[in-house]
Amino acid sequence: MCVAAVAWDAHPNWLLVVAGNRDEFHARPAAPLAHRPDGIIAGTDLTGGGTWLGVTEEGRFALVTNYRVPEGSQPGRPSRGKLVTDLLEGALPDTLTDAMAQMNPFNLILADTGEASFLTNHPQVEARPLSPGIHGLSNGGFDVPWPKTLQVGEAIERWLENGSSDPAPLLDALRDETPAPAPARPELGPEPRFAPVFIRDATYGTRCSTVIMIDRAGRGAIAERSFDADGARTGDVRIDFAWPGIGSR
Repeated sequence: MCVAAVAWDAHPNWLLVVAGNRDEFHARPAAPLAHRPDGIIAGTDLTGGGTWLGVTEEGRFALVTNYRVPEGSQPGRPSRGKLVTDLLEGALPDTLTDAMAQMNPFNLILADTGEASFLTNHPQVEARPLSPGIHGLSNGGFDVPWPKTLQVGEAIERWLENGSSDPAPLLDALRDETPAPAPARPELGPEPRFAPVFIRDATYGTRCSTVIMIDRAGRGAIAERSFDADGARTGDVRIDFAWPGIGSR
């Protein structure tokens, strides 16, 4: 039940700002944010070997969320986390069409050398350019206004307006356990126990919060805050990195 917002080409000073929570079973092992041997800066799902979100110093960023369908995820299908690492390593989306078609449903945002796109495989494989602005990503349709997704997007909007360069306000916003208002229609949000931005649950809940900030000169930072099954903070990691700068617009 991950939630994220992505500000792409939405501010004179910032090319990319991302804020998101990874929700997962606490029993599923994961390694925290780090420089991986494959050159990706990301956490690692130690079961599948992939990741849900990452960047590289070659100018790539990718983020995936599950797309919830009534029948649920089917076992034995190709890994969506591996799709993220493949894209971060430079694989082109059109070379992965067959694999994407076999995966459980997903939403994915990819940025590569100054261009960004949205990818999905539900109801069919599709890739389209990502327009400048703030986009929400959760477990329903792309940019469908789930209340919790809007909350994260609004937090990024405030952060940009305030002229901050500190990830702390965004990390604080990702820690909000206040249930979002019930949507006007049930399909515009998850069931009540998953309504908050931050999910505290002993079995399945928010495992980490991540913020990415990349300015137009190519200076980047990624910050991750981890949590245990009780919702207690267990660690903070920040990695600064360089991206190919594209200049101001």
